[in-house]
Amino acid sequence: MKPYAEVIGDPIAQSKSPLIHGFWLDQLGIDAEYKRFHVKPEALADFFATRRADPNWRGCNVTVPHKLAALDHVADPGDVRGSIGAINTVFRGEGGDWIGTNTDAAGFHAPIAGLDLTKQPVAVIGAGGAARAILFALSKLGVGRVTVLNRNPLKAAALLATFGLKGDALPLTAPLPAVKLLVNASTLGMTGQPPLDIDLAPLPHDAVVYDAVYAPIETPLLAQAHDRGLDTVDGLEMLVGQAALAFELFFGAAPPRDRDDELRERLVA
Repeated sequence: MKPYAEVIGDPIAQSKSPLIHGFWLDQLGIDAEYKRFHVKPEALADFFATRRADPNWRGCNVTVPHKLAALDHVADPGDVRGSIGAINTVFRGEGGDWIGTNTDAAGFHAPIAGLDLTKQPVAVIGAGGAARAILFALSKLGVGRVTVLNRNPLKAAALLATFGLKGDALPLTAPLPAVKLLVNASTLGMTGQPPLDIDLAPLPHDAVVYDAVYAPIETPLLAQAHDRGLDTVDGLEMLVGQAALAFELFFGAAPPRDRDDELRERLVA
């Protein structure tokens, strides 16, 4: 059997990670596979116990809803629990331990690295694992006030405190403040999930709208932003960015990022 890595979640059929990693494996001529595997929350412990015994397993990416729970099943030498508080990648460390890490924060930041957010107001929708990585990244960028909109504002307030960010925790129904950057870190608007009902009218003309959802590629949120002439970042940007870091951990080789245009064409086909 070939060496392999995989992505786990519930649901998982929508994941484009196998296409991304498969493309890079083909380009580099690496004889390995990358799969998707449906894991329900109650089966997470059994999943890790089984995979640990498989010498061909190179690790996995972790998506909704396991990004927090998976921390209980892996080593955490980088104290991801104490910083971001959620993982999206599990790989074998040099000592043989299975280690949890998070490539979402770097993957989120890469597409907006040229955007100066110093002291600029930002809004984030959601308070789950992806939001944790995004808020962690924002805490390193010197942003201004951060508004987190979530079904449970208390959970949102706790995240602001966790990452030392000043701002407001509001319900999803609250009006959007005028911010430089709006990020949807929830699953709202994803295929099969409830829609994201939000009015972008309060945003200034130079605002950037960033949706971490990648199925569909153009979400209703991004379509509304395009109609207003706002700059946007879609979920594929973050997905490919975080995948590139995970790929190197799994397979010991840097992916060919000079082929990103071709990869994107395949992802949107």
